[in-house]
Amino acid sequence: MKNKISVGGKTLSALLISAGMVFAPAVLGVAPTAQAAAAVAGLPDFTDLIEKVGPAVVNIRTTERMKMGRGQGQGGQGAPGEEEMQEFLRRFFGGGAAPAPSPSPRQQAPRGRRAVPQEEQVQRGVGSGFIISADGYVLTNAHVVDGADEVYVTLTDKREFKAKVLGADARTDVALLKIDGGNLPRLSMGDSNKIRVGEWVIAIGSPFNLENTVTAGIISAKSRDTGDYLQLIQSDVAVNPGNSGGPLINMRGEVIGINSQIATLSGGYNGISFAVPIDEAMRVGEQLKKSGKVTRGRIGVQIGELTKEVAESLGLKNAQGAQVSMVEPGGPADKAGIKAGDIILKFNGVAVERSSDLPRLVGGTALNSRATVTLWRKGAQQDVPVTIVELEGDKVAKKAGGKTPGDEAPSNALGLTVSDLTPVKKKELSLEVGVLVEAADGVAARAGVQPGDVIQQVNNIEVRDAKQFNAVVAKLDPNKSSVVLVRRGDVSQFVSLRPSAGK
Repeated sequence: MKNKISVGGKTLSALLISAGMVFAPAVLGVAPTAQAAAAVAGLPDFTDLIEKVGPAVVNIRTTERMKMGRGQGQGGQGAPGEEEMQEFLRRFFGGGAAPAPSPSPRQQAPRGRRAVPQEEQVQRGVGSGFIISADGYVLTNAHVVDGADEVYVTLTDKREFKAKVLGADARTDVALLKIDGGNLPRLSMGDSNKIRVGEWVIAIGSPFNLENTVTAGIISAKSRDTGDYLQLIQSDVAVNPGNSGGPLINMRGEVIGINSQIATLSGGYNGISFAVPIDEAMRVGEQLKKSGKVTRGRIGVQIGELTKEVAESLGLKNAQGAQVSMVEPGGPADKAGIKAGDIILKFNGVAVERSSDLPRLVGGTALNSRATVTLWRKGAQQDVPVTIVELEGDKVAKKAGGKTPGDEAPSNALGLTVSDLTPVKKKELSLEVGVLVEAADGVAARAGVQPGDVIQQVNNIEVRDAKQFNAVVAKLDPNKSSVVLVRRGDVSQFVSLRPSAGK
């Protein structure tokens, strides 16, 4: 049966086809437009690129030694708990990719004989990696090999090698492996500082243990702050459990990052993935190759983000810099005279745009060298020399003592009742100035100020005693927000408060 169909002003004869089918331009005798053809022709072709780089991308399988004793069958797998599984999925480690084996029948020891625990190798997880040298150095994520007793690397030609973990750095999530091989395929490294938002990239890895899976997308953002010591590359390349440690590759076939994290609410891919910049990964890899660990510098401060309100109240034009909230007693910053409430603007002449910039700048500075810290204090800028020492574990802040009796002052426009610090309390807190909060209500209470806190500064004015503090507060403009430097325990932080006109 035939039917007349009008297309583009012309009446054509076409076979009547069943409902739901789509008329293709060729069926209707209509050629694709030049614009449509150009759009198709303009799409990237990844085929040659993948043939070139694919052989250097490896599958990484990790195992763990489990002791099998009474109440456990020989086929027991020692699978991680639900909480660990969620963590694996969040970091797309791949531990939940393979289906669990069927439970084996429980085997009983013969009567009169005691069951002897036996050690068995069980698969712990699956990840990805890539070869960076022909003699067998492999980069992957630290969390891929964390806790593994044995690590196996499988190439695309099905050769499998037992790998040695030369070192892993949890802060950057980078690990370096070594396999015994020669003339191995390897990838070229790109420059992660030259990447551009919107450029095409591909990821190759083993999602859900499906080896050499390729996905493509674009770079969504550069320099995402998700960690203390590095900024990550954000892309919309699909990555899933098992992709961890695989390369993020540009259209020139160069590695620009190591796929490391995803942003997800479900545990699976939601359109946002993050990669460790390859420049940082290679620097870490070189240290792991030489010494098996990464050393970083520190100056002994705890910092926080500088808000616009605090910056304006302190006389800074822009909210750029790192606010010092705590200084480690006896640390390099303390010896250099840096104090809580200072705003660090530059480190060795490099501007600190965000607080997260400072740990990276300090961490990359040679140990025992002297650096210049440019800071803002009491409305003026000054340079302070500080010596860089090796980063240690975080120190636990000490709890401040309870209230100390003193001469109380009436509640002021900030809703604060304060008293002078006694000489004993000053010595205990290593403070020369400040007042103790006895009670907080109104704006101060709403901002989180509590009894036992110490007020050290109002805007750029150092607080000496309760009388002077209340006099300063009385002169504050009720139409403008002011900032007070509040110390709780060993941590100091600026709090923005607007004086009450009713006080």
